[in-house]
This record gives sequence, structure tokens and C-alpha cells, in this order.
Amino acid sequence: MKTLDRRLASPWRRSALAALAGALPVLAYPAPALWWWAYVALVPWLLLARAAPTGRRALYDGWSGGFGFMLALHHWLLPDLNVFTLVIAALLGVLWAPWAWLAHRYLAAGAGASRARVVVALLVLPSAWLAVELVRSWQGLGGPWGMLGSTQWQVAPALRLASIGGVWLLSFLVVAVNVAAAVLVAVPSSRAPAVAGLVATAAATSAAWVWAPRPDGDGRTRIAVVQPGVIDGVDRRFDREEQLTRRLAGQGVDLVVWGESSVGYDLAARPDLAGRLAALSRSTGADILVNVDARRSDRPGIYKSSILVGPQGPTGDRYDKMRLVPFGEYIPARSLLGWATSVGKAAGEDRRRGAEQVVMHAGPGLRIGPMVCFETAFPDMSRHLADDGADVLVAQSSTSSFQRSWAPAQHASLGALRAAETGRPFVHATLTGVSAVYDAGGRRLGARVGTSASTAAVYEVPLAHGVTPYVRFGDWPVHGSLLVLVALGLTEGARALRPRRSAPGPLAPPARTVRESPARPGR
Repeated sequence: MKTLDRRLASPWRRSALAALAGALPVLAYPAPALWWWAYVALVPWLLLARAAPTGRRALYDGWSGGFGFMLALHHWLLPDLNVFTLVIAALLGVLWAPWAWLAHRYLAAGAGASRARVVVALLVLPSAWLAVELVRSWQGLGGPWGMLGSTQWQVAPALRLASIGGVWLLSFLVVAVNVAAAVLVAVPSSRAPAVAGLVATAAATSAAWVWAPRPDGDGRTRIAVVQPGVIDGVDRRFDREEQLTRRLAGQGVDLVVWGESSVGYDLAARPDLAGRLAALSRSTGADILVNVDARRSDRPGIYKSSILVGPQGPTGDRYDKMRLVPFGEYIPARSLLGWATSVGKAAGEDRRRGAEQVVMHAGPGLRIGPMVCFETAFPDMSRHLADDGADVLVAQSSTSSFQRSWAPAQHASLGALRAAETGRPFVHATLTGVSAVYDAGGRRLGARVGTSASTAAVYEVPLAHGVTPYVRFGDWPVHGSLLVLVALGLTEGARALRPRRSAPGPLAPPARTVRESPARPGR
């Protein structure tokens, strides 16, 4: 133990250890998908912050751990962004500095980790983590990719909880369990509130499993996903997608979905391609949802647009992607950060944003809510589409630049969470895999289409109706967490401003009374 303390005395060694501790949760995400690991993955990081010699050192532990977490979570960006990946991880890592400081304040032995402080920590630390996820969910900072609660995408009770409070509620509970585990390890005298916290989490999960409303069945539809695979050249890709779609003739499909950037030309400027798509729609008996990545002929700039094509050509339903990928599709503050194009594969020209979400009418009575690429990471987008009447959520994506990384599996897993949150089936169609379809409860339907496949797959998708608590009430766990932090700030501020009574000085010794002796009569 003394040897470890001496090693941790070095700021650089301690920072390296904090970065390693922060990187540990990544094993809970796909592709490793060790979902159970998420419930203890933060414990080393918490113990390190707790043992920090000062609050200032705990801030550095939080920053270093946040750097390790963001770098491990986005390591697959290194080939494209190179050194800029490290810069982004270092900048976003700062967000976890206050979280580690709070862990030090309420769990450190020197601060007297009493039972009352542990109870506060069980509430404050998960709330602070949600505040971090809220800030980094801003599109300009990269969006909510890799929220801690998303590690639970394949756990049925967790998906039921997601229908109540979204992925936010899952993140809160996962962090709370980690805090309780850290207390059980390091604060034996305060184990009672930690155990009570674990029991409360188990009780909440059980109650959600029993009482949370389940989506009501409402018919079925057949949806086909066309995944051409890795093909160089937009013309060759279109030819392969056309070939695969022809195979769907006679299979009774209601909708055919192509992946992101499946068409490389504006259909208004290429009536020949629009005609070929209309012919495919007639032969399959289904509308086709394509994604056009091209410069538009009716307005300036490049857009990524989901366009529905029917037997007579484009139906007029169009959705222009609203939330673009930083550096991949635009460069924030290009005048300052434009140099990123010289060190990686950053966007040479900014894509243009759409103005609003759209619910499309595909075929008889089927309403679909399209999203493009990493928009599926934003819980509010799918929630709004479900609230606007979408029967099926459809995501068109492409992770072809990251085929041999964890990115395709991570991206596909998000569909399970969005389905469970909204009570709507979710179709995740990609150019190069992983493509997958989920029912309204977040359970995967059929087999997923991996990154090595070039095929068209048909899925029997059960429809559902009804409104989940998450769609109805929104991000209430975030709002509650912010209220907790505000209350904490007001309490701490009032305590700091409270005048301190000066300590009483030592009591002065009682004055000695000199008694005069009575005069004696002279002799």
C-alpha cells in the first residue's frame, strides 16, 4: 500500500492511472457488450477521486478520467481525425472534473464519509453524471454517442425502464449502483445507505417490469433492408442496390429501405435514376426510401436527404438531415478549426441542415419517421417522431469508414433503446452493416446483417400504438437531476455564507479580592 501511495504521489502517474480508470467502462459497450461490467466499471475511478489528497487533485483525476473515457469510446475515429481525436477527448474530458470533485467531497475519508454524506452522494453523483451527459449531448460537442445507459440495450428490464425515463434514467441508475459499490468497498462504516440504494434500484426495476405499460399490438408490416456492402463509386453502388431490390419482387414487402448516401445524385437533376427507382417500386409493390447525398438543384449546398419514391417517382416526401456529424459533415467554427482537414478526413465542405422533422406516408396507412446516421443517438428526435404519429422509426446509416471497428455494432444497438423509449419498432438500415430491426419493446427481430454481407433482408415487423411515459413526459430524469444540483448549490452556498461563531477565548482567572484586616487597637 505504501508503494502504491508513493507511485500515486507522482502527478503524471496518477493522471495516467485516472485515464485508465476512465477508459474501463468502454468494455460494456458493443462490440465487447459486457453489459454487466457497467455496474462496477466506475468504481476504480471513484476510489481514485475519493483518495485524492486535495479537492484540486480530484479535479485533475476527473479531467484525466474523462479524457480516457472519451478516447476509449471514440478510439475508432483515430484513423480519420488523427491527433484531433486526442484534442477532442482532452476538451470534453474537462466535463468530468466537477463530478470527481463531488466524489472526493462526499466520499473522502478525511471529510468524514458519514452515512448522511453517503446518502447525498448516492443522489448527487448520478445527477452530476447526467449533467455531464446533457452538456456533451449538444450536437456541437459531438452529440450523445456513448451515454452510459446505452450499455444496457440488450437487457430486458433496462429496456422497460427506458420506456419510463429514457436512456437518461438508465445512466442515473448505473452510476448510482457504481457509487454504492464504491462505498461498500471503501467505506465500511456507511454500508447501510449503500445497501439501501441497491435495494431501491432493484425495487424500481422490478416495479417497472411489472407496472410499466407495454406497447399494444396493432397489425404487422413487411419491411426490407437493402445493404449493398463496401462498393467504391456511387454508380456501382446504385447498380448493386438496384440488383438486390429486384430480388424482392413477389415477397409482399410494404417498404424497402436503402442506407445513408445510397444515391449520389440529386434525383431532380437525374430523372433517369428517378425512373429506375420508380420501376423498382412497381416491380416490388412497395415504396422505396432512399437517401440522397448530393448538391441540390433547387437550392445551394449539399444535403443528406431521405426521399420516398413510389411507382410514379418521388412522392414529394423528403427529410433533410438536421443534426450533422461534427468534422465528418461540417467543421464547427471552420475559420478557427479548418486546419482539421489537413490532418484527417474532415469535411471539405459543410453540409446544409434541414429545418424540421417529417413523418412520411409510405403505402396504405403506414407512417414512417426517418432519421439519418447519428441522429439515432438523440433520444428527443425519435420521441418527437413517435409523438407526431410515426408507426415505424427508420434510420438510414453508413459506417463504411469504420468497418473493422466497434462503431457499426454500437450504432446498431441504439435502435433497441429508441424502440423501447418510444414504443415503436425501429429499422436500422446501413450501406455496409450492421443493419438490424427491433420491435416496439426493443427486442431484435430476426438476424442482424453483419458488415461482411451484401444482401436484401425482409423482416416481419409487428406494429404498436400507445404512448410510453417517456414520450409523454420527456427527459424528466435530467430535469430532476438539475434540480438536485441546484438544491445542492444553494445549500452549500448558504453554508459558506453562514457567519461562523468565533471560538470563546480562555477564561480569565477570577480576580483575587484583597480583604483589609481590621485595624487593631494599639497597645
